[in-house]
Amino acid sequence: MAIILSIETSCDETAVAIIKNNKLLSNVVSTQIKVHQKYGGVVPEIASRLHTENIISVLKIAIKKAKLKFSDLDAVAVTRGPGLVSALHIGLQVAKTLSLILNIPIIAVHHLAAHIYSCEFVKKLKFPLVALIVSGGNTELVLMNKELNFEIIGQTRDDAIGECFDKVARILKLPYPGGVLIDKLSQKGQYTYKLPTPLSKERTYDFSYSGLKTAVFNLVKNKKKINIHNLCFSFEKTAIDVLIKKVNMFLSENKKIKQFLLAGGVSANTYLRNQVIKKISKKIDVIIPPLWCTTDNAAMVAKLAEHLYIKKKFSDLDIDIDPNWKIEDFSI
Repeated sequence: MAIILSIETSCDETAVAIIKNNKLLSNVVSTQIKVHQKYGGVVPEIASRLHTENIISVLKIAIKKAKLKFSDLDAVAVTRGPGLVSALHIGLQVAKTLSLILNIPIIAVHHLAAHIYSCEFVKKLKFPLVALIVSGGNTELVLMNKELNFEIIGQTRDDAIGECFDKVARILKLPYPGGVLIDKLSQKGQYTYKLPTPLSKERTYDFSYSGLKTAVFNLVKNKKKINIHNLCFSFEKTAIDVLIKKVNMFLSENKKIKQFLLAGGVSANTYLRNQVIKKISKKIDVIIPPLWCTTDNAAMVAKLAEHLYIKKKFSDLDIDIDPNWKIEDFSI
């Protein structure tokens, strides 16, 4: 089986992983969170500069941990999109350099598809399946009838759920990354603030979080005193219960689905993970990714790259990034 080095630089993590025969030999992540905390969110120009500064050392550490030499590599995989334009460029240029110097093929990987395939670190995927991808930039319900085949059956019409969490955190004057703190504070709260349920009057698999964010803003603006724990839980429950409802609605209307997958950064949320176990896992086989694999990393890129390597899905050296790459266009 091939030895594949994978690179992930779609946002604010500089990550490199090496995989061989389904075994992860190394997985190194250099995070930029402390730097971006000063600005209340990710600054693309700073992210790309830090990727440039960190990528070589991360590469060397990954090779050392895997106890390999660069000449041992059979392919290099890299996140092509979606993501931040300047950040994606760094990873792709490094991948092209390695491909040219080592004379090995490049495997272009879709970031969201990689999040889905991270679930294979738990157990094998069974098709047809449905995956819920929840992150700072995406909220999608994706149907996979077979391997490497993706169909979006529901997506956000405005803000992604992770984006909504971060914006609500700023409204509450919580530091970045706000979603983590909302999750922590909510665990001591109760549902006392009634907030509008997004798209409650439509029978659709789509999502919408802009209105919920605005409702929290107006609530905080008009109330003299706010119980931060109760508001965090009320918001979190409202935002996540919609996800669970949509998934269950789809499963009830599609009895042939064999498996449900949770994927993306927001899949680390405690309430979401508990609700999936409580309200979905009793009906169907469920995979919840390990916490270490919920945030951006190169291990998930490597896992997906193995499937693409077997099918010889390689890219030319003139390949460019695609920051708006749709997962359906990645289907084989």
